[in-house]
Amino acid sequence: MTPIQLFDPVTCTYSYVLFDAETREALIIDPVAEQLQRDLGILAESHLKLLWTVETHLHEDHVSGAAQLAQATGARQAMPAACNARGADRQLGDGDILSFGREALRTLATPGHSAGSVCYLMEPREAPGALHVFTGDTLLIGDCGRTDLPTSDAGALYDSITRKLFVLAPDAVVWPGHDYHEHAESTLALERATNARLVGKTRAAFVAAMAAVEWPALVNVTETLAANRHVGASKRSDKESDNVTQEKTTTPAAAAAPEATPATGYAGDVSPQTAHAWVQAGRAVLVDVRSDAERTWVGFVPEAKVVAWKQWPGMVMNAAFDAEIKAAAPDGKPLLMLCQLGGRATQAAKRATELGLTAYNVRGGFEGEADAQGQRGHKSGWRAAGLPWRQK
Repeated sequence: MTPIQLFDPVTCTYSYVLFDAETREALIIDPVAEQLQRDLGILAESHLKLLWTVETHLHEDHVSGAAQLAQATGARQAMPAACNARGADRQLGDGDILSFGREALRTLATPGHSAGSVCYLMEPREAPGALHVFTGDTLLIGDCGRTDLPTSDAGALYDSITRKLFVLAPDAVVWPGHDYHEHAESTLALERATNARLVGKTRAAFVAAMAAVEWPALVNVTETLAANRHVGASKRSDKESDNVTQEKTTTPAAAAAPEATPATGYAGDVSPQTAHAWVQAGRAVLVDVRSDAERTWVGFVPEAKVVAWKQWPGMVMNAAFDAEIKAAAPDGKPLLMLCQLGGRATQAAKRATELGLTAYNVRGGFEGEADAQGQRGHKSGWRAAGLPWRQK
């Protein structure tokens, strides 16, 4: 079985769908919240039953899609035990096995990038001896995970890679958690021989080199880690969910906007048509939170103000977001956040709300869901609605 490798271009995150070819039972490793519809589509098209969502660590650069997938499919959620995540159905320790159909995934504790980081090993039944290693942020292609996070330890990362990964079968296939250079896979032999972070370095030299790296700044790390730690949030009882919704949405901003669907943590969601009408009437300000690269490659809305949530290179958080979003609405008008599909816009709207602003998410984003051919801009979103946009 070859894993189904899925890529999120915003965070350069790889997710993986693994399945038993006979029973069609499946799991997904490191899902991304913004790619919920893509992942559900893959499962449906491949006639798979999702049993588990699995994480390699607590992600600091994006919100996991595990809770949403669990809610949509009935799947259970598994987390590395050392992440101390609340609400997970299964806490995975070193050596623990997670089964799906006749296939199985074995946990390998690899702390370093974070205290809870793990890799997963799989030998498909149809190819005995062929080892697949899903390395998360521990080992990347020609690189490794950053070590400047709250629970990072460069020495532990060196030990995990050299003493736990590099001792495995040389021809084991490496499936990384991220890639920024259009690489899809590697092997342990190739990484041992060519990985620039590690080749020729002692433990002490590696630790010193990692300490000298000027890592791109990350914004809202604490909030993102906290969100990913509450993996069981989707499993509230209906009564609990209703109570949360009522508490969060009976705000003056939400009550004053009947065209909006109430939401938790921000004013609500509006359709692209409603967003355009509000802007034309002078009721709100449209804010494009996509990166400069996306606006150049995909297209942009001329009337939108630009306040990126994340930016290239590396899709790092925009350190100036708070100041820029406040400046986007000096007269206190509501903000309409627009991104690719809605995930980043939701996060930006929540942050703007924390800053005392009134903010909405534009449902479907600029591109909308992909159609059966994988093309966007036809089913939903700003472009599909026939609203004004241009391409450079």
